[in-house]
Amino acid sequence: MTTQPKTMRNHWWWRPGWSVGRRFYTWHLTFEGQDDVHRLAAEYRSALKPLGDVLTPIPDRWLHLTMQGIGFAGESKEQDVHAIVDAARARLAAIPAFDLQIGPEVLDPEAVLLYVRPDGPVRAVRDAIRGAIGEVLNEVPEKAESFTPHVSVAYSAGNGPAEPIAQALADLNLTPAHARISSAELIVIHRDNHMYEWEPFATVSLN
Repeated sequence: MTTQPKTMRNHWWWRPGWSVGRRFYTWHLTFEGQDDVHRLAAEYRSALKPLGDVLTPIPDRWLHLTMQGIGFAGESKEQDVHAIVDAARARLAAIPAFDLQIGPEVLDPEAVLLYVRPDGPVRAVRDAIRGAIGEVLNEVPEKAESFTPHVSVAYSAGNGPAEPIAQALADLNLTPAHARISSAELIVIHRDNHMYEWEPFATVSLN
C-alpha cells in the first residue's frame, strides 16, 4: 500500500442532496462477466471478513469504476439524458476498447481502493462523456481535475481506527486483476441500503 490513514470514517453519511429514495444519473464502468475482477474482489472479501461490521464489502454485482455524474432523477430532464447518451455514443465510438490492470490496494479513509493502470484510457472515456454532457447542458457537473480512477472493494462502515484494516491488508500479495473495457454504462443509482445499487439506463460501446 502507498498510504495508510490513522482513522476511518463512515462512508455512508448522507451527502448533500442524497436521501433514501433518491436516484441519480451517473456514468460508470461496470464489470459484469469480468471473471478476473470478480476473483480479486472475492479474495479481498475473504481477507477482510474477520473485520465484521467495520467494512461493507462490495458484491460482484455492484463493483464499479465511478466516472461522471449528470444529476438527480426528477431534476434532470429525461430528454436531456437521452441527448447526452446520443452525444456520448458519437464521441465514444472514436475511443478503442482497452485493457486495465486493477490493484493492488490502497487504504483510503472511507474505503479499500484498487487503483487502475493505465489510467489514460479511463480518463479519455471520462473526457468524452464530459464533452457529451457539455453539448447538452449549460454546465458539466463535477470537476474534471478531481478524478482518480479506482475500483473500491469495501467501504468503511463506521468511524474508528484504521490499524485493524491495515493489519488485515499488510500481508496480502494478491495478483492484480485484468479487465477488458469495451463500453461505458449510464446507470440510475441509489444508496438506500448502504450499497451503491442501480438500474441500467444505457450502454455505450467503445470502438
